[in-house]
Amino acid sequence: MAQPAPLLDGLLFIAFFIAVTIAGVLFGRYMGHVFSGDYSRGIPGTLEARLFRFIGTSAGEEEDWMGYAREMLIFNGIGFIALLALLLLQGYLPLNPEGFGAFDPGTALHTAASFVTNTNYQIYAGEASASYLTQMAGFTVQNFLSPATGICIAIAVMRGVTRRSTDRIGNFRVDVTRCVLYILIPVAFLAALLLVSQGVIQNVDPYVHAAGYGPAGPQTIAMGPVASQEAVKEFGTNGGGFFNANSAHPYENPTPFTNLVEIFLILLIPVSLPFVFGRMAGSMRQGWAIYIVMLAIYLPALGTLYVAELDGNPLMGQLDVTGISMEGKEVRFGLGGTALFAASTTATSCGAVNAMFDSFMPIAGMVPMLLILLGEVAFGGVGSGFYTVIGFIVVAVFIAGLMIGRTPEYLGKKIEVQEMRMAVLTVLVPGVLVLILTGVALFLPGTAGAMHNPGPHGLSELVYTFASMSNNNGSAFAGFDASGIFYALAGAAAMTIGRFVPAVAMLALAGSIAQKKTVPPGPGTLPTASATFTVWTILVILIVGALTFFPLFAMGPIVDHLLLSGGG
Repeated sequence: MAQPAPLLDGLLFIAFFIAVTIAGVLFGRYMGHVFSGDYSRGIPGTLEARLFRFIGTSAGEEEDWMGYAREMLIFNGIGFIALLALLLLQGYLPLNPEGFGAFDPGTALHTAASFVTNTNYQIYAGEASASYLTQMAGFTVQNFLSPATGICIAIAVMRGVTRRSTDRIGNFRVDVTRCVLYILIPVAFLAALLLVSQGVIQNVDPYVHAAGYGPAGPQTIAMGPVASQEAVKEFGTNGGGFFNANSAHPYENPTPFTNLVEIFLILLIPVSLPFVFGRMAGSMRQGWAIYIVMLAIYLPALGTLYVAELDGNPLMGQLDVTGISMEGKEVRFGLGGTALFAASTTATSCGAVNAMFDSFMPIAGMVPMLLILLGEVAFGGVGSGFYTVIGFIVVAVFIAGLMIGRTPEYLGKKIEVQEMRMAVLTVLVPGVLVLILTGVALFLPGTAGAMHNPGPHGLSELVYTFASMSNNNGSAFAGFDASGIFYALAGAAAMTIGRFVPAVAMLALAGSIAQKKTVPPGPGTLPTASATFTVWTILVILIVGALTFFPLFAMGPIVDHLLLSGGG
């Protein structure tokens, strides 16, 4: 059995996060220049101006929060309808060498909602269901547009929080154009070339039908334009795999090096956004404070996951088998590469996997679940995680203000009833969705059949499913079958509500704060870049996020762990 090297894995984690942090600072500076229009000169500026004329706007035209939200919703609504039509008409469209038919309506609805909301929860096997046209013109296009939406919302929230005495927070059409042109396409293009050089396939050839050896018989080897989708799948924290095995498949993630590249791509934008905010706020300490909050939640989670898997399955010890459990893991990645990927993909809204989470030890499996249920704030998705952190910060500021008897303030602006309503809506909606839908699924007859494991592990699978959908993650405990009509429709609703209600709420919060004047700090003002407030924010996130779901953790993974440890 494979033997881990904890010291080497620890050094790998340290070196990796030093590299990611440095890259985040530098890329955050670049992103700040992009959204301020500093690169809109010369040939890029000419192209940009023509695109703006085509879509009926200009770089200098800005909107209030309602206009920004309206354009964002229309943009995503059009994308949803286009993708849904593509899925329902797939059997009649070209670039379909395997002759795949149309998606059934329930699966098509769920899949369209999944990709438009940046969730990418898949209740189908890509290589057995989706044509090349669907993969390229449907899924890959949304892999650019859905992260662009999240990034633009985050940038608009940053503007609202840092501006004063105005109701303008930007122009969605301008922001999304710049995001796709200057951020997503260049990095995804370079990353795709790197992945191709390492063995990730990129073609539109028919599937290869091999004779096979021995009793296995004939074998079909799937082909396809994988690298172009894989790069933006990770960089945009999308997560939907070309293959059903996702990034565990050797055609998506062939080597330990590509594994690190993909984890780096997953984290790059989420790590960069706090530093973009620091520059907009005129104080990099504000950005570093948010980054430390994220890191302080992420690192213990990574360590817990690693140690829980390091101990292996206690039942195997009864058979004199020692070492870590390699069930559901790829030997080429080892425990370190598996744990780093699992923590990163659930700390963000990515949801790609290079191992089967359902095969993790109960406590290790609880870590991805917890990271998702916290709202994916460490480090968050491309945009969605950052503005969720801002929501938690507003709640933390408000509670701290009540405790010291002063009007709550953030960056010199008073936090009042409207801001608190929107922040609470942002923080609580995904969790409420998880609790309600889990309860409904347990109550309705026939829905429990989707759980392929009985007892506490089956409950963990169910909770994880709705947690992943409601928080727009997309990863899954594969022992749960979410392809039934109830889960397809409930999942589509959860993904849509979990994506757009917090997004609109945070835009409303940004619009409200932007109109306020700044007030000079007084003797009772709580510095929001201080170590004290950083620790306080972490506590608020853990109290609101973790304690809300403690009964579910107790009845699911914790009981599962106790039963397993007792030999049950």
